[in-house]
Amino acid sequence: MTDDKLLGELARLFERHELELEPDEDWLLTDGDYPAVRAHWEDAPAPGQPGRLDIDLVLDEDRRLELSYAGNGRGEAGWRDALERFARGDLAVLLAACWYLTDERKLELAQWELGLRQWDAFIGRFVVEGADIAVPPGILASVADALKGEALAPSLHWVRLFLRRAGDGTLSTEVLLDNAPWPAGDRALAALAWPEAAQAYDVRALVALDVRDY
Repeated sequence: MTDDKLLGELARLFERHELELEPDEDWLLTDGDYPAVRAHWEDAPAPGQPGRLDIDLVLDEDRRLELSYAGNGRGEAGWRDALERFARGDLAVLLAACWYLTDERKLELAQWELGLRQWDAFIGRFVVEGADIAVPPGILASVADALKGEALAPSLHWVRLFLRRAGDGTLSTEVLLDNAPWPAGDRALAALAWPEAAQAYDVRALVALDVRDY
């Protein structure tokens, strides 16, 4: 569901980062236009399972960024838990890449050469849940190398990284490039030396790319 309380809390989250968005039905608009953002919460289908918060960010008439976050609890308790995950990890990337509000304490800035173009990379925090592990140091280089095989149009792009290591050591990945499954990204993530741990863990991050020379 999308309710006024959730939309209001999302607006206040952006306000705390010096960005005032205007409510318009289910959306928050930027000066009456794009970028526009909204949130939708879906309670868990069964007790003991997490619900899901979807964040939709529309950049223009043709491009939309879709992000999802698990939330523990039902109703408001669940979506507040999920919204905190969004705020802790990916929000800083969206603020920098879409609204030019950059907080270098909360994300890493880099310049990547991909193909014949230079790109600004906005790299969010790697959020780890479960076991206390360190993310392999080569992860960003692996992602950048995989992107060199893609024909990227000179516009804003985003890479959504997710990896889960089960307690038995089994790895599963979900890497999305512009919302679409990206097998090369899955392979790059799975090939890294992920630490062993008795406890399962999840790792996620968001990277946005904006061309510099166009």
